[in-house]
Amino acid sequence: MALFRPQLERFLSTKLHCGHSSTKTLTKNFFFAIRPKSQCSAIAIDAPSSLIDVAGIRWGSTSLQGAREEMEDDIIIRSDGLEGFSFAAVFDGHAGFSSVKFLRDELYKECVAALQGGLLLNGKDFNAIRKALEEAFERVDAKLLDWLEKDGEQDESGSTATAMFIGNEKLVISHIGDSSVVLSRSGKMEVLTDAHRPYGSNKISLQEIRRIREAGGWIVNGRICGDIAVSRAFGDMRFKTKKNEMLEKGVKEGRWSEKFSSRNYKMMFC
Repeated sequence: MALFRPQLERFLSTKLHCGHSSTKTLTKNFFFAIRPKSQCSAIAIDAPSSLIDVAGIRWGSTSLQGAREEMEDDIIIRSDGLEGFSFAAVFDGHAGFSSVKFLRDELYKECVAALQGGLLLNGKDFNAIRKALEEAFERVDAKLLDWLEKDGEQDESGSTATAMFIGNEKLVISHIGDSSVVLSRSGKMEVLTDAHRPYGSNKISLQEIRRIREAGGWIVNGRICGDIAVSRAFGDMRFKTKKNEMLEKGVKEGRWSEKFSSRNYKMMFC
Protein backbone atom coordinates (compact mmCIF):
# COMPACT_ATOMS: atom_id res chain seq x y z
CA MET A 1 0.00 0.00 0.00
CA ALA A 2 1.34 3.41 -0.94
CA LEU A 3 -0.10 6.47 0.76
CA PHE A 4 0.65 10.15 0.30
CA ARG A 5 1.27 12.20 3.39
CA PRO A 6 -2.34 13.38 4.07
CA GLN A 7 -3.61 9.84 3.58
CA LEU A 8 -0.93 8.43 5.86
CA GLU A 9 -1.79 10.89 8.62
CA ARG A 10 -5.47 9.98 8.37
CA PHE A 11 -4.65 6.26 8.24
CA LEU A 12 -2.48 6.48 11.34
CA SER A 13 -5.01 8.51 13.30
CA THR A 14 -8.10 6.45 12.47
CA LYS A 15 -7.04 2.86 11.89
CA LEU A 16 -3.78 2.22 13.70
CA HIS A 17 -2.55 1.86 17.24
CA CYS A 18 0.17 4.46 16.95
CA GLY A 19 3.42 4.89 18.79
CA HIS A 20 6.14 7.46 18.41
CA SER A 21 9.00 8.89 20.36
CA SER A 22 9.22 12.36 18.87
CA THR A 23 6.99 15.05 17.39
CA LYS A 24 8.72 15.27 14.03
CA THR A 25 6.53 15.96 11.02
CA LEU A 26 5.49 12.92 8.99
CA THR A 27 7.39 12.46 5.74
CA LYS A 28 6.42 10.59 2.59
CA ASN A 29 8.80 7.70 3.20
CA PHE A 30 7.48 4.73 5.13
CA PHE A 31 7.56 0.97 5.12
CA PHE A 32 4.41 -1.12 5.16
CA ALA A 33 4.12 -4.85 5.77
CA ILE A 34 0.76 -6.42 5.04
CA ARG A 35 -0.99 -9.64 4.13
CA PRO A 36 -3.62 -8.56 1.57
CA LYS A 37 -6.39 -10.97 2.60
CA SER A 38 -9.49 -10.95 4.79
CA GLN A 39 -7.42 -11.77 7.86
CA CYS A 40 -4.32 -9.64 8.14
CA SER A 41 -1.94 -7.71 10.31
CA ALA A 42 0.03 -4.69 9.20
CA ILE A 43 2.72 -2.31 10.32
CA ALA A 44 3.25 1.17 8.92
CA ILE A 45 6.53 2.88 9.71
CA ASP A 46 7.08 6.51 8.81
CA ALA A 47 10.81 7.13 8.67
CA PRO A 48 12.60 10.49 8.46
CA SER A 49 14.83 11.10 5.44
CA SER A 50 17.84 10.25 7.60
CA LEU A 51 17.47 7.07 9.63
CA ILE A 52 20.27 7.91 12.06
CA ASP A 53 17.83 9.22 14.67
CA VAL A 54 16.02 5.96 15.39
CA ALA A 55 14.07 7.62 18.18
CA GLY A 56 12.40 9.81 15.54
CA ILE A 57 10.67 6.94 13.73
CA ARG A 58 6.88 6.96 13.97
CA TRP A 59 4.99 3.72 13.59
CA GLY A 60 1.55 2.23 13.77
CA SER A 61 -0.08 -1.18 13.49
CA THR A 62 -3.46 -2.67 12.76
CA SER A 63 -5.05 -6.13 12.71
CA LEU A 64 -8.17 -7.62 11.14
CA GLN A 65 -9.38 -11.07 12.17
CA GLY A 66 -11.99 -11.70 9.51
CA ALA A 67 -14.27 -14.76 9.71
CA ARG A 68 -11.84 -17.17 11.41
CA GLU A 69 -12.58 -18.55 14.89
CA GLU A 70 -9.43 -16.99 16.34
CA MET A 71 -6.89 -14.41 15.29
CA GLU A 72 -3.92 -16.26 13.80
CA ASP A 73 -1.70 -13.27 13.00
CA ASP A 74 0.40 -10.97 15.15
CA ILE A 75 2.89 -8.13 14.97
CA ILE A 76 5.75 -6.99 17.15
CA ILE A 77 7.88 -3.86 17.22
CA ARG A 78 10.99 -3.69 19.42
CA SER A 79 13.68 -1.07 19.82
CA ASP A 80 15.85 -2.63 22.52
CA GLY A 81 19.01 -4.68 22.29
CA LEU A 82 20.10 -3.86 18.74
CA GLU A 83 22.51 -0.92 19.06
CA GLY A 84 20.52 1.80 17.31
CA PHE A 85 18.25 -0.44 15.23
CA SER A 86 14.54 -1.07 15.58
CA PHE A 87 12.89 -4.39 14.79
CA ALA A 88 9.42 -4.89 13.30
CA ALA A 89 7.78 -8.14 12.22
CA VAL A 90 4.51 -9.50 10.88
CA PHE A 91 3.52 -13.12 11.53
CA ASP A 92 0.84 -14.59 9.27
CA GLY A 93 -0.33 -17.74 11.02
CA HIS A 94 -2.40 -20.64 9.77
CA ALA A 95 -4.06 -23.71 11.32
CA GLY A 96 -4.03 -22.06 14.74
CA PHE A 97 -2.18 -19.47 16.78
CA SER A 98 0.39 -21.67 18.56
CA SER A 99 3.27 -21.08 16.14
CA VAL A 100 2.74 -17.32 16.10
CA LYS A 101 2.60 -17.25 19.90
CA PHE A 102 6.00 -18.96 20.01
CA LEU A 103 7.58 -16.87 17.25
CA ARG A 104 6.67 -13.44 18.55
CA ASP A 105 8.99 -13.98 21.51
CA GLU A 106 11.64 -16.39 20.25
CA LEU A 107 12.42 -15.00 16.79
CA TYR A 108 13.54 -11.64 18.13
CA LYS A 109 15.72 -13.25 20.81
CA GLU A 110 17.48 -15.48 18.28
CA CYS A 111 17.99 -12.63 15.81
CA VAL A 112 19.50 -10.39 18.48
CA ALA A 113 21.87 -13.16 19.54
CA ALA A 114 22.83 -14.02 15.95
CA LEU A 115 23.43 -10.36 15.08
CA GLN A 116 25.62 -9.99 18.18
CA GLY A 117 23.33 -7.41 19.71
CA GLY A 118 23.34 -5.32 16.55
CA LEU A 119 27.10 -5.33 16.06
CA LEU A 120 26.79 -7.06 12.67
CA LEU A 121 24.07 -4.65 11.55
CA ASN A 122 26.37 -1.72 12.17
CA GLY A 123 29.11 -3.30 10.08
CA LYS A 124 29.44 -3.58 6.31
CA ASP A 125 29.60 -7.36 5.92
CA PHE A 126 26.17 -8.11 4.48
CA ASN A 127 27.09 -11.75 3.86
CA ALA A 128 27.69 -12.14 7.59
CA ILE A 129 24.33 -10.50 8.32
CA ARG A 130 22.56 -12.81 5.87
CA LYS A 131 24.22 -15.91 7.28
CA ALA A 132 23.42 -14.87 10.85
CA LEU A 133 19.73 -14.33 10.08
CA GLU A 134 19.45 -17.58 8.11
CA GLU A 135 20.91 -19.48 11.06
CA ALA A 136 18.63 -17.66 13.50
CA PHE A 137 15.54 -18.56 11.44
CA GLU A 138 16.64 -22.21 11.22
CA ARG A 139 17.26 -22.43 14.98
CA VAL A 140 13.88 -20.92 15.76
CA ASP A 141 12.11 -23.36 13.43
CA ALA A 142 13.87 -26.32 15.05
CA LYS A 143 12.89 -25.05 18.51
CA LEU A 144 9.31 -24.48 17.37
CA LEU A 145 8.95 -28.00 15.94
CA ASP A 146 10.31 -29.47 19.17
CA TRP A 147 7.93 -27.31 21.21
CA LEU A 148 4.92 -28.29 19.10
CA GLU A 149 5.70 -32.00 19.45
CA LYS A 150 6.24 -31.78 23.21
CA ASP A 151 2.93 -29.98 23.56
CA GLY A 152 1.29 -33.38 23.15
CA GLU A 153 -1.43 -32.28 20.75
CA GLN A 154 -1.78 -32.67 17.00
CA ASP A 155 -0.81 -29.06 16.44
CA GLU A 156 -0.49 -28.44 12.71
CA SER A 157 -0.05 -24.68 13.00
CA GLY A 158 2.55 -22.70 11.14
CA SER A 159 3.37 -19.12 10.30
CA THR A 160 5.16 -16.92 7.84
CA ALA A 161 7.48 -14.26 9.20
CA THR A 162 8.51 -10.98 7.64
CA ALA A 163 11.00 -9.09 9.78
CA MET A 164 12.96 -5.93 9.23
CA PHE A 165 15.71 -4.08 11.04
CA ILE A 166 15.83 -0.34 10.48
CA GLY A 167 18.39 2.20 11.68
CA ASN A 168 21.66 3.97 10.91
CA GLU A 169 20.61 4.54 7.29
CA LYS A 170 20.12 0.81 6.71
CA LEU A 171 17.11 -1.41 6.16
CA VAL A 172 17.63 -5.17 6.46
CA ILE A 173 14.75 -7.54 5.66
CA SER A 174 14.55 -11.25 6.42
CA HIS A 175 11.43 -13.23 5.59
CA ILE A 176 9.82 -16.53 4.73
CA GLY A 177 6.32 -16.83 3.32
CA ASP A 178 4.12 -14.38 1.48
CA SER A 179 3.78 -11.35 3.76
CA SER A 180 5.28 -8.34 2.01
CA VAL A 181 7.39 -5.29 2.76
CA VAL A 182 6.52 -2.32 0.59
CA LEU A 183 8.49 0.91 0.32
CA SER A 184 6.72 4.13 -0.62
CA ARG A 185 8.97 6.98 -1.67
CA SER A 186 7.28 10.20 -2.82
CA GLY A 187 4.09 8.28 -3.45
CA LYS A 188 5.72 5.58 -5.58
CA MET A 189 5.44 2.00 -4.33
CA GLU A 190 8.13 -0.67 -4.52
CA VAL A 191 7.69 -4.21 -3.19
CA LEU A 192 10.93 -5.25 -1.50
CA THR A 193 10.17 -8.95 -0.90
CA ASP A 194 9.36 -11.97 -3.07
CA ALA A 195 6.42 -14.13 -2.01
CA HIS A 196 7.18 -17.81 -1.37
CA ARG A 197 4.22 -19.54 -3.01
CA PRO A 198 3.73 -22.88 -4.82
CA TYR A 199 2.03 -21.25 -7.80
CA GLY A 200 2.64 -18.50 -10.34
CA SER A 201 4.95 -17.98 -13.30
CA ASN A 202 7.50 -15.57 -11.84
CA LYS A 203 11.09 -16.65 -11.16
CA ILE A 204 10.68 -17.18 -7.40
CA SER A 205 7.46 -19.18 -7.75
CA LEU A 206 9.00 -21.44 -10.39
CA GLN A 207 12.00 -22.04 -8.11
CA GLU A 208 9.66 -22.92 -5.25
CA ILE A 209 7.62 -25.30 -7.40
CA ARG A 210 10.78 -27.09 -8.54
CA ARG A 211 12.12 -27.31 -4.98
CA ILE A 212 8.87 -28.83 -3.71
CA ARG A 213 8.74 -31.45 -6.44
CA GLU A 214 12.40 -32.37 -6.00
CA ALA A 215 11.66 -32.97 -2.30
CA GLY A 216 8.89 -35.42 -3.20
CA GLY A 217 5.97 -33.05 -2.77
CA TRP A 218 3.20 -32.29 -5.23
CA ILE A 219 0.96 -29.33 -5.94
CA VAL A 220 -2.82 -29.38 -6.39
CA ASN A 221 -4.71 -26.18 -7.21
CA GLY A 222 -1.82 -24.04 -6.00
CA ARG A 223 -1.51 -25.90 -2.68
CA ILE A 224 1.29 -28.17 -1.48
CA CYS A 225 -0.13 -31.70 -1.27
CA GLY A 226 -3.52 -30.03 -1.77
CA ASP A 227 -3.14 -28.49 1.68
CA ILE A 228 -1.27 -25.21 2.10
CA ALA A 229 -0.81 -22.28 -0.29
CA VAL A 230 2.47 -20.95 1.07
CA SER A 231 5.73 -22.74 0.27
CA ARG A 232 7.89 -21.60 3.20
CA ALA A 233 6.87 -21.17 6.81
CA PHE A 234 7.80 -21.85 10.39
CA GLY A 235 6.13 -24.85 12.01
CA ASP A 236 3.88 -27.03 9.80
CA MET A 237 5.43 -30.16 11.26
CA ARG A 238 3.29 -32.42 9.06
CA PHE A 239 5.56 -31.39 6.18
CA LYS A 240 8.79 -31.73 8.17
CA THR A 241 8.89 -34.18 11.07
CA LYS A 242 5.45 -35.79 10.55
CA LYS A 243 5.42 -36.45 6.80
CA ASN A 244 4.57 -40.15 7.16
CA GLU A 245 1.61 -39.35 9.41
CA MET A 246 0.45 -36.76 6.89
CA LEU A 247 0.50 -39.33 4.08
CA GLU A 248 -1.40 -41.89 6.17
CA LYS A 249 -4.00 -39.30 7.16
CA GLY A 250 -4.53 -38.44 3.49
CA VAL A 251 -5.29 -42.09 2.70
CA LYS A 252 -7.82 -42.32 5.56
CA GLU A 253 -9.53 -39.14 4.42
CA GLY A 254 -9.69 -40.40 0.83
CA ARG A 255 -7.52 -37.59 -0.50
CA TRP A 256 -5.17 -40.05 -2.23
CA SER A 257 -4.66 -43.81 -2.57
CA GLU A 258 -2.27 -46.09 -0.68
CA LYS A 259 -0.32 -46.60 -3.91
CA PHE A 260 0.06 -42.85 -4.31
CA SER A 261 1.08 -42.54 -0.65
CA SER A 262 3.66 -45.32 -0.95
CA ARG A 263 5.22 -43.78 -4.06
CA ASN A 264 5.51 -40.34 -2.49
CA TYR A 265 6.81 -41.80 0.77
CA LYS A 266 9.77 -43.23 -1.16
CA MET A 267 10.36 -39.87 -2.85
CA MET A 268 10.26 -38.00 0.46
CA PHE A 269 12.36 -40.34 2.58
CA CYS A 270 14.60 -42.37 0.26
